[in-house]
Amino acid sequence: MTNFTLDNLSFPFLGTIVNIIAVVIGGYLGLVFKKILSSKHTEIIMQGVGLAVMIVGLSGIFTSSMKVTNSTLSFENTLLMIVSLAIGGFIGSLLKIHERLERLSKRLGDRFAAASSSTFAEGFLTASLLFCVGAMAIIGSLEDGLNHNPSILISKSALDFISAMILASTLGAGVLASVVSVALYQGIITLLAFLLSSFLNGPVVAQMSLIGSILIVGLSLDILGLTKQLKVSNLLPAILIPVIYMIIKTYIFGL
Repeated sequence: MTNFTLDNLSFPFLGTIVNIIAVVIGGYLGLVFKKILSSKHTEIIMQGVGLAVMIVGLSGIFTSSMKVTNSTLSFENTLLMIVSLAIGGFIGSLLKIHERLERLSKRLGDRFAAASSSTFAEGFLTASLLFCVGAMAIIGSLEDGLNHNPSILISKSALDFISAMILASTLGAGVLASVVSVALYQGIITLLAFLLSSFLNGPVVAQMSLIGSILIVGLSLDILGLTKQLKVSNLLPAILIPVIYMIIKTYIFGL
């Protein structure tokens, strides 16, 4: 008799498909709850979400970059992190990622009944960044592409289900539209993981996770209303800089 395991059902992109379904169901339930929440309720809920997101980001930063040696705490690969954020931000600004996402959210809002909601774009952008730039999204998509193992993304789906429900209850239908971002982002990383498997070693994945965690902290500041000048989405290309660095290091310098 064959034992039933997750591997019996696994196939490429399964994790992303489950993640999309979780966001849709969670978002729909959030829209139902939205009808019974007052503005005071939604404000405190968003503040709680912002603080929780900040803790998640800080935890990822500590895990990915800090190392204890002989009772001494140190940061690793800080130079590559700084360069990645600088170059990634420059590329994101040139590509106008933030502006393009805002236009996309407006088109989606115009297409659906949520067009009259002033929070549609905010819900779409906030949920897209929250669901996409975390360490679990990166590592899970890589694992799905490299080993056809969706377990990390399925675990992430449970968290995203709760997050989508909370966000949709405060920011509305734009959260549901974020499944477009989830599908494209995680799908592309999964595909790249399959094509560039020889370059995605432990240090590269750790660096990508570190940058993703930093972006989550930036997102938490935006959710809490502490800054409106930080366009986190323009920093998204920074996540790919460590991969480019490894390719250049291997092929050009032969290191």
